[in-house]
Amino acid sequence: MTDRRQRSPRRGQGELEAQVLSALRAGEGPATAGRVQERLGGDLAYTTVITILTRLLAKGAVTRERAGRSFVWTPASDEAGLAARRMRRVLDGERDREAVLASFVTSLEPGDERLLRELLAHPEAQLAHPEAQLAHPEAQPAHPEAERED
Repeated sequence: MTDRRQRSPRRGQGELEAQVLSALRAGEGPATAGRVQERLGGDLAYTTVITILTRLLAKGAVTRERAGRSFVWTPASDEAGLAARRMRRVLDGERDREAVLASFVTSLEPGDERLLRELLAHPEAQLAHPEAQLAHPEAQPAHPEAERED
């Protein structure tokens, strides 16, 4: 006999984690699991939210701090930092790092390759203003002195 109950489509790998992180970022400051659940619209059970937050904690994507009898949760970094952490985890899981990096670099669009080369050449510039360079890489000249008109 066939079960004809409607099931919601299965979520993709990491989709719930991304939704929980997004809900956590939606507020200002740390949030309880209950608050995260509210921001998600109540679609997930409280225990599911706790499970996802605990997995994110194990991955280093969130931090938690005791607040009374429960915890408040905070994203460990912004979206760019989390993406970089995921990239690093993939790289760390490969045996031939040189081949992986070479393949990655050769697959970049010219603008991304130029930005990567600039960041590697001048990491201190990126540290001084990371939001400007990563948010709008097309606005950053490859060589600022070449852009000046005297």
